[in-house]
Amino acid sequence: MQCVTSTAFGPAELLHRLRARTTVSAVSPVTHIERVPAREGRTAPWPDWTDPAVRDAFTAQGVTTPWEHQAAAATLAREGTHVVLATGTASGKSLAYQLPALNALAEDPKATVLYLSPTKALAADQLRALRRLGLDGIRPATFDGDTPREEREWIRQHSRFVLTNPDMLHHSLLPGHGRWGVFLRRLRYVVIDECHTYRGVFGSHVAHVLRRLRRATARYGSSPTFVLASATSGDPAGSASRLTGLPVTAVTEDSSPSGAVTFALWEPPLLPPPDVSDSSDTSEAPPIRRSALRETADLLTDSVVAGTRTLAFIRSRRGAEVVASLARQSLNEAVPGLGDRVAAYRGGYLREDRRAIERALLSGELLGLASTNALELGVDLSGLDAVLICGYPGTRASLWQQAGRAGRSGREALAVLVARDDPLDTYLVHHPEAVFGSPVEATVLDPGNPYVLGPQLCCAASEAPLTEADLALFGEPAAAIAAQLVAEGVLRKRPSGWYWTHRGRPEVDLRGTGGAPVAVVEAATGRLLGTVDHGSSHAMLHPGAVHLHQGVSYVVDDLDLEDAIALVHQEEPDWTTHARDVTNLSVVNVRSYVDAGPVGLFLGEVDVTNQVVSYQRRRLRGGEVIDTRPLDLPVRELRTVAVWFTVSPPALVAAGIEPSEFPGALHAAEHAGIGLLPLIATCDRWDIGGLSTANHADTEAPTVFVYDGHPGGAGFAERAYDTAREWLRATREAIASCACDSGCPSCVQSPKCGNGNNPLNKPDAVKVLDTVLTALM
Repeated sequence: MQCVTSTAFGPAELLHRLRARTTVSAVSPVTHIERVPAREGRTAPWPDWTDPAVRDAFTAQGVTTPWEHQAAAATLAREGTHVVLATGTASGKSLAYQLPALNALAEDPKATVLYLSPTKALAADQLRALRRLGLDGIRPATFDGDTPREEREWIRQHSRFVLTNPDMLHHSLLPGHGRWGVFLRRLRYVVIDECHTYRGVFGSHVAHVLRRLRRATARYGSSPTFVLASATSGDPAGSASRLTGLPVTAVTEDSSPSGAVTFALWEPPLLPPPDVSDSSDTSEAPPIRRSALRETADLLTDSVVAGTRTLAFIRSRRGAEVVASLARQSLNEAVPGLGDRVAAYRGGYLREDRRAIERALLSGELLGLASTNALELGVDLSGLDAVLICGYPGTRASLWQQAGRAGRSGREALAVLVARDDPLDTYLVHHPEAVFGSPVEATVLDPGNPYVLGPQLCCAASEAPLTEADLALFGEPAAAIAAQLVAEGVLRKRPSGWYWTHRGRPEVDLRGTGGAPVAVVEAATGRLLGTVDHGSSHAMLHPGAVHLHQGVSYVVDDLDLEDAIALVHQEEPDWTTHARDVTNLSVVNVRSYVDAGPVGLFLGEVDVTNQVVSYQRRRLRGGEVIDTRPLDLPVRELRTVAVWFTVSPPALVAAGIEPSEFPGALHAAEHAGIGLLPLIATCDRWDIGGLSTANHADTEAPTVFVYDGHPGGAGFAERAYDTAREWLRATREAIASCACDSGCPSCVQSPKCGNGNNPLNKPDAVKVLDTVLTALM
């Protein structure tokens, strides 16, 4: 293997080297540099209740004294107060919950602790940390989908510190609570790590899984203390209380030291216009910006050549594969074999593949890694020098969490946000105050969502009959939802409570993916390559789709949705695939509205139908469309919550928009509105959908809809309705300030548009939004 000597490049020098290699445009790609100063640490003495063996174990690992926030949170937990510690990345949140938990296990040889994390990688990292402490009698173990069945019984009987995830708690531990009765009876602490990730529909489901856990522990006579760890959050105590259903005290002042961070906002340059000297077409082609994926791949390449240990966060699984593949190719061209020091990491890999990559990164065998947000959370990646963030991750909390992966050992670090050609990213790199001058968001979740609460009540009833007291535990809407479930024949009401009427367990998907993951299998060998979530399978695994796995291309031969399997064969085509879909929407009811004369603003329930109907094949180099091929996939139906506005045709005409341009103007406003919504709501562009029409059947007016992409809604549309003026004003500014003439991915084109971004009218979209904002003033 080719070795690269680690360099002493500081963040400023490394950034200078990266900027120097940009030759596509004379304009600097760096739009802003923010320097976050270093911070001194403040320690506290070990709490006087600390068991000597526990203290000595931490001391042996180099922890001579805790930081003030660690001691404060640990003491609150020790006193039985439910607590959330919300401090920055690498601030040592683990010790804050390990200290009271391990102390309880040392004091009481029968006590137990349950640890929940949103990812398997984080749980595996915590297990390594616990084992390094070397405390006797703890027997920590991970209990997840990767745990061999022969080990599970031993863990139930002997482990006193079980590390698992909400999915396993939901699918295995709680339905089998009888087998876990001894563990639950002795449960002292429940640790919920990275609790800010439990948002939207997933967070709402997890909130009820935790209520089911509280119900089960009470059944066995225990009342554990909940200790939560979170990234910096807008309202950590409120979010943690909604998640657990308990009063929670927040500790938010970070007393740990941190190295200085140089944070750069990077906009890929515009490509030079094509040579049209031999063409008869005299029309000016719209400017094309270099793709964020290729820009990130080049930055990763240069960082590895410089000997800088770098992690690149990519928003999609496919994108992570593409960036790793491009970087490996460039490195091997420069120094044969150097590409072996770069890899991809994403969900859907087999367990042994994930663990091998994690070990290689920790050991330094890998210098560069292109990862999805699977490595965003608290896995200890000590020694990283730089982080590249390909595209705004959706929230400022995630942005800082990802940036904090670098410089974990206190050294100076470099973080670079590489903007995608997208309205929100373009807005942010030119408005740094929206990144660095705004507080992080509060976590949005809605346990009262009936599409979440109903299935969770069924799960609870299948575990043990529901009582009146139980319904109070699940919140005010629970009684009405239970009555509805009785009317549907799902539950049966008896004097002693509500009973589950079916023999099998309820089928409830916590993550809202719509079904079991689809297995990707190589047809010729039967080898399982990985999985893709059910909700993405129509667009990513349709027949003919190109699927990337660890840098190798496969083409899908067949997608069997009933058996959740996609058969593929290895092939290196010179084209990529892009699915196209058709969406229809009908209004079910209106919850709230604002009558602003020619403009109406509404919030309500809608029914959305969606079908992937075709896919385009596009050249790898150049991106031109080769052809469009039809698909025959089933229609998907979704009842959710939407925000929408209507504008009367006379008002649009008065604004200077011709009736023939209504569709393009509204379509462009819809795209930009979806792109900018993550600025004010805790969501991702892919969490929401939209529809625009010059005359909707239900509103009888030109209308733009934006809806939550999850059954029952996820709270995003409500947030948009409540902050409509701020949201639409930012949308209008993003469109108007874009330098293009007729619309581009930086303002009104969407990467997920099922109509191929046609029609779009950028200037008239500004007029639409001006009309709406004037009326709403």
